[in-house]
Amino acid sequence: MKLLYPTSVPLEVQSLQGFSVSLHPYDVKAPIPEEHTDANILVTWSNSAENLKDAAQRLNDLQWIQSLAAGPNDVLNAGFDTLKITVTTGVGLHDHPVAEHTLGLLLSCARRFFEMRDYQLQSKWPQHLGGSFPRSDFTTLRDARVLIWGFGSIAKTLAPYLTMLGAHVKGVARSAGVRNGIEVFAEDKLAELLPETDALVMILPGSASTQNALNAERLKLLPKQSWVVNVGRGVSVDEDALVDALEGGQIAGAALDVFQTEPLPQSSRLWKAPNVVISPHAAGGRPVGSTELIADNLRRFLASQPLKNKI
Repeated sequence: MKLLYPTSVPLEVQSLQGFSVSLHPYDVKAPIPEEHTDANILVTWSNSAENLKDAAQRLNDLQWIQSLAAGPNDVLNAGFDTLKITVTTGVGLHDHPVAEHTLGLLLSCARRFFEMRDYQLQSKWPQHLGGSFPRSDFTTLRDARVLIWGFGSIAKTLAPYLTMLGAHVKGVARSAGVRNGIEVFAEDKLAELLPETDALVMILPGSASTQNALNAERLKLLPKQSWVVNVGRGVSVDEDALVDALEGGQIAGAALDVFQTEPLPQSSRLWKAPNVVISPHAAGGRPVGSTELIADNLRRFLASQPLKNKI
């Protein structure tokens, strides 16, 4: 039994050496070496599309792919025979890094750290940023109405941070209920929830069903002081509609970590749009507990037991 692990993420490989499996590192940006095309297990993280397509064509003995990404769209689009190959995800590995990043973006929006930095680079003192703001502006998380659209494991980690700072948090998911003490509504309630939102945090997965989920019609429902924060997938936001809303003063701003096309093209209108904070898909990138997940699933795989995070 042979396992290929990526050199693109630090792993405690010694923790995997107690299994009856040979372990081999590989470059996620290069073709799979010929001597490793007999691999049975492939661990992926930030692989290039060319690497995954090559693996799908040449790893004929592959039985299981452990992606370290929360949403393994890259693996699913590479051409692997998922009827024969089990695919598991890295759901849970990114909860804390993405939650912390989202909190940072929200605080930057509220306290306008991004604008202070712009003035600093000009050696200017932005006195107006230290003054008073209209009560209706989103200037603090205390008593702010935060709506998290896509209430999964990341949202469950983020929500306590927000409530600790005094925010009023609600969630939106496919089904309604109470999750970790937060009231979660079904998506058919968005028309009622959006007008009462100071900060809309989007953590939606990338799929056909979430394509342009935040469109012009829904943007019009948000109040003028509201900010949009997207740390899910870029496909969920209609970027042209968002820029139109920003330029028209329809909403206050946006902090975006993900985009329809990445890297964000220089021609994108988002670069010049008012009150936009651009983060280069940096919210994740630091999967926490990768080795433990691989080891747990490897133990299960060898014992013919159900694997964690199987899609």
